[in-house]
Amino acid sequence: MSADGPESPERVQINKAMIGFLTHTGFAHGGNGYEGIQFLIEQFADTGLEDAGKPKQNLDLTAMGTRFALTFAAEKRARKGVGESVRNIPGVNHPVFKGQLVNKDPREVYLSGLFKERGEVNVFHDFYRALVQALYDNGVTPNVFCVNIDAVIAALLLKLLWPRYRSGKFSEAAMETAAFTAFLFGRMVGCAGEIDDHINRGRNMDTRTAASQCTFVS
Repeated sequence: MSADGPESPERVQINKAMIGFLTHTGFAHGGNGYEGIQFLIEQFADTGLEDAGKPKQNLDLTAMGTRFALTFAAEKRARKGVGESVRNIPGVNHPVFKGQLVNKDPREVYLSGLFKERGEVNVFHDFYRALVQALYDNGVTPNVFCVNIDAVIAALLLKLLWPRYRSGKFSEAAMETAAFTAFLFGRMVGCAGEIDDHINRGRNMDTRTAASQCTFVS
């Protein structure tokens, strides 16, 4: 969301940043993390998975992704056959990061690199990567869709909360709400940063800063 106020510092309108926050926070923006939790729970319900951070899992993620891809393809054909819309897969594809043979969400790419440097494993995140490849390999999608940031949020939270969910200490509804809340807080920080940028610089914010030049709040 770009709150492009006038170039004159005394006339910068920070209210545009607030409007952007309000219009870009909801199920269309961040809601996929909520739905991503539901999706991952469904896919891993019968796997017996105990620890999503364990390096070597006795799971064939490619086979799991292929199984879903084939089921989704059949559903897609059936829905189109009766004129119904095809449901979206939460956490997969993005209206901006598309058009390439292999599409990437730069936020997901950055975080994947960070996790690799730390030696961290997340089977849910790995499944998402296997899934987008399986969708393409089985002719369900015309190219390899990106794994978007909502999928990463869902995978991170589910990894953290999976043991408590399996033990019954944490409900599915609570995890779904947590996914949206995590997105919301990040969006709020970004909105505050954009307002600060306009007040201090008084000119259009460069919203295409290279990921290598960005820092994160921890």
